[in-house]
Amino acid sequence: MGSIGNKGRPLASHQAPLCTRTHQIGSLLLVVTTFFITRLLDRSSPPCPYLSANLIPTPQSHVGLTPGGSLSWPERGYGSHLSLKIYVYDEDEIDGLKPLMYGRDGRITAEACSKGQWGTQVKIHKLLLKSRYRTRKKEEADLFFVPAYVKCVRMMGGLNDEEINQTYVKVISQMPYFRRSGGRDHIFVFPSGIGAHIFRSWGTYINRSIILTPEGDRTDKKDTSSFNTWKDIIIPGNVDDRMTKTGATLVQPLPLSKRKYLANYLGRAQGKVGRLQLIKLSKQFPDKLESPDLKFSGPDKLGRIEYFEHLRNAKFCLAPRGESSWSLRSYESYFVECVPVILSDQVELPFQNVIDYSQISIKWPSTQIGPQLLDYLESIPDEDIERMIARGRQLRCLLVYAPEVKSCSALHGILWELQRKVREFHQSAETFWLHNGSIVNRNLVEFSNWKPPMLLP
Repeated sequence: MGSIGNKGRPLASHQAPLCTRTHQIGSLLLVVTTFFITRLLDRSSPPCPYLSANLIPTPQSHVGLTPGGSLSWPERGYGSHLSLKIYVYDEDEIDGLKPLMYGRDGRITAEACSKGQWGTQVKIHKLLLKSRYRTRKKEEADLFFVPAYVKCVRMMGGLNDEEINQTYVKVISQMPYFRRSGGRDHIFVFPSGIGAHIFRSWGTYINRSIILTPEGDRTDKKDTSSFNTWKDIIIPGNVDDRMTKTGATLVQPLPLSKRKYLANYLGRAQGKVGRLQLIKLSKQFPDKLESPDLKFSGPDKLGRIEYFEHLRNAKFCLAPRGESSWSLRSYESYFVECVPVILSDQVELPFQNVIDYSQISIKWPSTQIGPQLLDYLESIPDEDIERMIARGRQLRCLLVYAPEVKSCSALHGILWELQRKVREFHQSAETFWLHNGSIVNRNLVEFSNWKPPMLLP
């Protein structure tokens, strides 16, 4: 207990002196002086340089570009830098991969398959082979890429639908790492309008795998879409390389003042309601909407130069859905600097976690295709059109399948999206583990001793 004598000790000697008006005025002057000195230093100091995407991204929620053209990816949900290890299966490693790439007779070439809508199957494969994020060690891989050019192979008669289905199943049965995760860490590319449905049994074998596709809603006339917003990634369509290269392209954009039409639609009717409505509308308003009867095959087939010359001659490029929800025209529009008007209600767009497409395109209800659409487009001031074109010009590098040395490309966008798919923990219905972390199968055989062919669902 303390001394009773301490009771009477005065407390004032231990307290801070009272805050007088003089102290208050002095504190206020100090705050004001500090504020003005800080502002002066801010103005005299040079701004901090922009940082590239593989260093520290900016805190914004959308993608940005530095003055030098480097991609600046937002950190939210992606991390501060790319940290991936992707294993690319070799064509000689697994029996069946070569037919999926070159056909049953091996006569189809990668070069022949690099063009057209399905060219992304080849381009992504080739880019990953040269990527700094590629690993040659399966045991350290975060993800596994399965190369195949099946859409091209099918179109060129290299495999039929039944052969494609059987070959995919054969390939998967030889992949222990696919079995380990149930395919969750395996990547497949299906770049055409039919999507993963070209592999008829996709729903049985790769329904948990990561699918790269431009197609967001194709059900192939069944009830189930092969695209899943949780695990799959929408990729850009394959625009003609001669339009996406830096410098002189196949066709140069025209100034708005020299464009003949308000809008255009370049495509076939295919019996689709929206397309038929546009063709009808072009006949009602031929001075506003161009929709010529173009030949895409035969002796009068439209050449690529003529196609892009048509496309660039309007302020707005209309992109209705066909058999599937996406249209290559919506990507091609950015390279002739024509504002794409998306007339496809179910469309999914690439990298829309970080790109605000309302700044670079218009999405109009497919149920409102008529004179009201043209009236609306005609009401948009040229300065607003120029603004959308300028923003699209900045971001269109994300639609180009360029080498990794380019700081902005479709590959970079895909890698960032893949990073979000990486899992630390691998499992499937046929994968089990023990107290010491050993991975075993249903027969308690350790993973290192699993032998193909693997039992599949």
